[in-house]
Amino acid sequence: MAGIYVHIPFCKKLCFYCDFYHVVSVNDNSAFIDALLKETSLRKDYLESETVSTIYLGGGTPSVCSIKDLGTILNHINKLFSVEQDCEITIELNPDDVLPAYLEGLKNLNINRISLGIQSWRDSDLKMLNRRHDSAQAIKALNDTLNAGFENVTIDLIYGIPGMSLKEWESNLDFSFSFDIRHLSAYHLTFEPGTVFAKMLGKGTISEIDENDSVAQFNILIEKAESAGFIQYEISNFGKPGYFSLHNSNYWKQVSYLGLGPSAHSFNGYSRQWNIRDLKGYIKSINAGNSFYESEELNTKTRFNEYIMTSLRTMWGIDLEYVEKMFEKEGYDYIVNLAGKFKNYGLMKQEKKSLVLTNQGKLISDNIISEFMIPAEE
Repeated sequence: MAGIYVHIPFCKKLCFYCDFYHVVSVNDNSAFIDALLKETSLRKDYLESETVSTIYLGGGTPSVCSIKDLGTILNHINKLFSVEQDCEITIELNPDDVLPAYLEGLKNLNINRISLGIQSWRDSDLKMLNRRHDSAQAIKALNDTLNAGFENVTIDLIYGIPGMSLKEWESNLDFSFSFDIRHLSAYHLTFEPGTVFAKMLGKGTISEIDENDSVAQFNILIEKAESAGFIQYEISNFGKPGYFSLHNSNYWKQVSYLGLGPSAHSFNGYSRQWNIRDLKGYIKSINAGNSFYESEELNTKTRFNEYIMTSLRTMWGIDLEYVEKMFEKEGYDYIVNLAGKFKNYGLMKQEKKSLVLTNQGKLISDNIISEFMIPAEE
């Protein structure tokens, strides 16, 4: 099985925290659609006839596209690839784009998973993040989506927002779980280089929240989600049984995927490719028949590091049998020996043939993962 990711870079407004490639535009996107279809045709052999089990329309803001354009994209993918009949097809929607007629159109395209970018139910947070919707629009969008018959609905929330108290974060979660959602992605606010927030941080006009508050909000997230019947299957992702994101799970399990559109990445287990991060350059290169992506062959150390980086973030953890098979006894012994100290500190535990992080370990997951990484020069 394999996945396809389609990056639709258009946004109507710049969110202050976002570092994904995007273009603030509401103009005609026909040139982009044409280039995307050409790229899809050019890359049709990348997955080597593997069956496509997931398609993910991300961005940017895919919901700025018309139903007609989305249909054109999906029909082209279906013509060129072997797509499973029950393929998980996800689209990211901004709440103020959600209208009943649009939702009906998505259903007619066999899109079966909706990801709503709520981020917060508090208008003060939304204003600070420079989101283009308010809480009333978010509530209406989620209700309309559920009433339209979509069962597999996920929402995004952000915590660690300056000025948000622990009680307000609890309220955000309680309100989220009052809806019949099946999945939640919750991310701590980060100040990524080049974003508006990073510039504000540098100028001192905004500051990061206290580390103790960050820890407290993360613990509240885990407790509230578990109480609502959600499983934390990845550090930032919680799903009810049967409603984990298959597409994202496949990323973490090293399943092959093809990325289409500017800045999109592709992976087949032994190499990685990434498209140029420039819409005009992407369109121009494809139309001229020039190269529009770079690639890298992954050596054993790189593949090992990528496996550690993705697997340790999940509930499945490091599969020791897989490690011994793929990286032989040397890789197996390296992991087992290093894991010993983290187990002693209560940061990691062994479940059958897998090593997983404890809740305490998840708080410093980046540090633990970095210690497992093998430096390239070794």
